[in-house]
Amino acid sequence: MLKGDTVRLKVHFKTFTGQSVDPTDVKLTIYKSDKTKIEEIPITDSNKENVGVYFYDYIVPDEILESFIFEFRGLYNNKPILARDSVQIKFTK
Repeated sequence: MLKGDTVRLKVHFKTFTGQSVDPTDVKLTIYKSDKTKIEEIPITDSNKENVGVYFYDYIVPDEILESFIFEFRGLYNNKPILARDSVQIKFTK
């Protein structure tokens, strides 16, 4: 991922048995590598590809120098369901 570029962040929410599910109140939270929260973005049906599969096209801000953490979170059966990952940033390839 190059600094200043757009990255498509994706998640596939599944139950413990592997069934795809659509949680309610889905949000995407972006953190700096030190776990400081940068922003929280509500995810809507326009960001839905399929059952349980959501995406967001995120423009990496200049303040992120090396990496960031992203978290998709929602509620399923009144319980939290979430996924986290990180993206490494480079200035050049």
